[in-house]
Parts: sequence; C-alpha cells; structure tokens
Amino acid sequence: MTAAMYKILIVEDDAAMAAAMEKQIRSWGHGVRCVKDFRNVLGEFLDYDPHLVLLDIGLPFYNGYHWCEQIRKVSDVPVVFISSASDNMNIVMAMTMGGDDFLPKPVDLAVMTAKIQAVLRRAYDMGGKIPVLEHKGAVLNLNDASLTYEGQRLELTKNEFRILQTLLENKGKVVSRETLMTRLWQMDAYVEENTLTVNVTRLRKKLEDAGLRDFIATRVGAGYIVG
Repeated sequence: MTAAMYKILIVEDDAAMAAAMEKQIRSWGHGVRCVKDFRNVLGEFLDYDPHLVLLDIGLPFYNGYHWCEQIRKVSDVPVVFISSASDNMNIVMAMTMGGDDFLPKPVDLAVMTAKIQAVLRRAYDMGGKIPVLEHKGAVLNLNDASLTYEGQRLELTKNEFRILQTLLENKGKVVSRETLMTRLWQMDAYVEENTLTVNVTRLRKKLEDAGLRDFIATRVGAGYIVG
C-alpha cells in the first residue's frame, strides 16, 4: 500500500487546529477527513472507513474515550489520542481504552506527522489487513463473527456469519447457492439446501430488524447478491 492510499480521520472540535492538521496530513499525500457531527462520530468513522483516527479526548457530547470504545467494538484501526492534559493519568487511560499513541496539545505538526507515519508502519507494513468487511455502514468483524450497524451489535450464528462473509467478500457479484453450501460444509459434515434457505431467511430477518432492508437480494436460479 502506498502512502497516498492511507485515509486519516480527524476527530477534533477546534476548527482551526483541525484545519491545520488536515493541511499537514494532505501535504504528505494522505487522504483526510474532519468529523463534522460530534454526536455521530462512529457513523462518520464507518462512512469514511479510515486507516487511522486522530481522536481528541475533550469533545462535545461524548469524550474521546467513549468514541474509542465504540470504534473498538467494530474495528482494530489505530487510534492516536490528542489531549491538552498530557499528564500520566490521561496517557495511561488512553492506552487502556485501546489507543495506539498519544499526542499532546498544543499539537506540534512535525511530531504529529512522525507519530502518524510510525503508527501506520506498525499497523500496515508489518501487521497486514484489519479483519473487517464493510458495506452500506454495516461492519462484519471477522475476529468475533459479529455485525455492527448504527451502533447496534448483532450476534450471528456460525452459519449466518459464513454466509454473510462470503457475500461481502463477493459484493456486487452473484454468489451461487452451491458456493454458499460449500462454505458451510467446511465446518459441518453435510448441509442440505433447506438448511441454507433457513439460514438466509433468519439472517435477512436480523438485518431487517436492525434497519438493513434488502441487504441481500435473491437472483432467481442463480443465487444471492449483496450490491
């Protein structure tokens, strides 16, 4: 992955500081977005799907610890906390809450850049891919087989998870019933066609109850598609 492909989300309510940070990050060739709605930080995170988050601790409505906790429910993306109170207790709290680094205010843009580059190298050059699949704001966590949408966490059965994972890995393409049944067979001795139908029906109901209507479409005679 080249540097230009990294996307960074800035969660900072000081508009002047956020603008200066954004300008600096763009000058290094990264994509960047500043959060506008501080009531819906998680929604903007899911919409942008960044590779790294710069997260101020002192935010309106909910603090940075709250949003880090929400992000950690759906993603292992690196989080760098920002705070004017750069005392040991805040640093310890930030790391305990799942932060990857800490940036004191007033933000030194050169130090910020160095920390961003270091965290990105650790996370992606050495670590590989973050294990989530996302579509239309729904995030499937491949580590714990859960689906999160608009702050709701849906627990999936192992079959529902495998079906949704296969569809999301092939989004925009029709996946045949045979392919899905083969995926289910990987862990089970035998899966009847009726078992697949029942599981797809249950999965659709869970998605619809969460507000994800028509997420999985049927292509008669061909299979299913997430598009």
